[in-house]
Amino acid sequence: MFKKILIANRGEIACRVAATARRMAVKTVAVYSDADASAKHVGFCDEAVHIGGSAPKDSYLRWERIIEAAKATGAEAIHPGYGFLSENEEFAQACQDAGLVFIGPPASAIKAMGLKAESKQLMEKAGVPLVPGYHGADQSPALLRSEADRIGYPVLIKASAGGGGKGMRAVEKAEDFEAALASCKREAINSFGDDAVLVEKYAQRPRHIEIQVFGDMHGNYVYLFERDCSVQRRHQKVLEEAPAPGMTEAMRRQMGEAAVAAARAVNYVGAGTVEFIVEQRPDGSMNFFFMEMNTRLQVEHPVTEAITGLDLVEWQLRVASGEPLPLAQAQLKINGHAIEARICAENPANNFLPTTGTLNVYDKPACTAFERGVIRIDDGVRQGDTISPFYDSMVAKLIVHGQTREEALARLDEALAQTRIVGLTTNVQFLRHVVRSPSFANANLDTALIPREAAVLFHQEPVGLALAAASAIAQALLAEKAAEGHDPFSRRDGWQTHGVTQRPFEFEFHGEPAKASLTYGHDGSLQLAVGDVSGPLVFSKSAQGIDLQFAGQRLSVTVHAQGEVDHVFTARGATQITAIDLLAHAGESHAEGGRLSAPMPGKILSFLVKAGDRVEKGQPLAVMEAMKMEHTIAAPAAGVVEELMYAPGDQVSEGVELLKIAV
Repeated sequence: MFKKILIANRGEIACRVAATARRMAVKTVAVYSDADASAKHVGFCDEAVHIGGSAPKDSYLRWERIIEAAKATGAEAIHPGYGFLSENEEFAQACQDAGLVFIGPPASAIKAMGLKAESKQLMEKAGVPLVPGYHGADQSPALLRSEADRIGYPVLIKASAGGGGKGMRAVEKAEDFEAALASCKREAINSFGDDAVLVEKYAQRPRHIEIQVFGDMHGNYVYLFERDCSVQRRHQKVLEEAPAPGMTEAMRRQMGEAAVAAARAVNYVGAGTVEFIVEQRPDGSMNFFFMEMNTRLQVEHPVTEAITGLDLVEWQLRVASGEPLPLAQAQLKINGHAIEARICAENPANNFLPTTGTLNVYDKPACTAFERGVIRIDDGVRQGDTISPFYDSMVAKLIVHGQTREEALARLDEALAQTRIVGLTTNVQFLRHVVRSPSFANANLDTALIPREAAVLFHQEPVGLALAAASAIAQALLAEKAAEGHDPFSRRDGWQTHGVTQRPFEFEFHGEPAKASLTYGHDGSLQLAVGDVSGPLVFSKSAQGIDLQFAGQRLSVTVHAQGEVDHVFTARGATQITAIDLLAHAGESHAEGGRLSAPMPGKILSFLVKAGDRVEKGQPLAVMEAMKMEHTIAAPAAGVVEELMYAPGDQVSEGVELLKIAV
């Protein structure tokens, strides 16, 4: 076994590999860019080496620097993780030439599977089922069109050197083919430097099922069962599970043997994944076709670990050091069901556009890694870290395991409810919508599930205005109570000698203004009216946050205030409500003023004022660029600028305070 390895990656996968290495008493070396100088993976490893600038092309893709770092620190092998250089045959060969072990397949296997067209020709010779299509070298538009006509519409045009959904278009009818082909070729040349494409039959309501394979240097091969990765957005995975719902033992064995045949065809060594398109027939049976082979460890490997009880990174290290596979096919068993949710910094309501920002709050459910039947989180970030624009938007992977799929689903929903992130927009609530949707719950799976179920998945509001306002008011009252002194004059219970005290509140909820009124009773009771909802407000502080009763409902809530925005989390879902500063808005309607916080993640282009300036209501204060548009921040009331919180050029997250004004 190796004494020291270098991990040529960052974030979650670098921490994941390092965790197994530590358990095996193998020392680890991290590499990092300028942006990752204080990243979690840097401190998680035993040593760390700086390799360049923040952009991947200046650091994590500079394989000569990585090899230099390995040699300088005495590492014997390099683990590439996934992404970056993990499927780069030149890097794998360079490691071998430098006397270092590449913890992955040989360069020849990476090359053989690297181009979709060539790999499919190879798989055809190996007897692996292929989607009907054209994978030839002749790329003339006329021939490609005639092949599409022969195959029959709809067809799928795919960049041969592609991935991640780039250079891919579905074509429903013949008259749309030329335009789609030109678009694919432009995108392919820009993304991969190669505009070659293949044309395949587009399966109706296909499932994406992949087989985990392993090979060693002694000619042994096994498959570690399947994963269903059908739930996708923009051709990228969102939820993955193992085993695949509805899979029969006969189908599992047939797909597993086909995957092993694919691995044998290229003399594969190490962990790999053979991906298949699976088409469900009208009689309920399934037909599968080879799609591609990923010559690396997959993001979703933890669900396989959960159902087999194995550590696939340990297998990688053992195989790369020359050991045979730890188990034979007959010794591998499936136990229970596992599901993985990818928690990403992105806005599902805006076509899943990636977001950036700081993890001001990062609460996770309790978990224990590498145990079955529990919740596991793999991440490479900590509270206070920044999700930058330089790298992938994934924050964490949440993995659950249960004895049945129903148990795993319930555990996943509960774990997502306990995942609270404030400081940037994420897909956590969207994932809960998917998990609780009838299609996913009933395993009615295919790659079009998200667009097909858009009406169910988007724009849900499980926490309405009344409960959101009640939660924000309860949090504010608890904060006031905590600030009270011991003398009766500092009490803030609304008591007065005659009449009752009424306290107004103004909010913004989903872009719309809202008002609330709190009435203090002489007996200490509180009556709250929010719009047309009213009733007693009862609350108390709890270990989890606030126990709240209002409008005939009782629930536990957690509120995190970030500037003007209160982030409200409950077991049924989460929402945001903006508390308007009553002093700043006294005597004026909500629509007349502006806000001093960022309306969305973006970049500060300029400040139009400086500290000490006197400003009038509605006066422009700052200009932001967000989502390729400029947004002007205006003064909500007349006052004096106290402080600018950022500088031009700074990236800011949604809801952060940009400047302070004394009114």
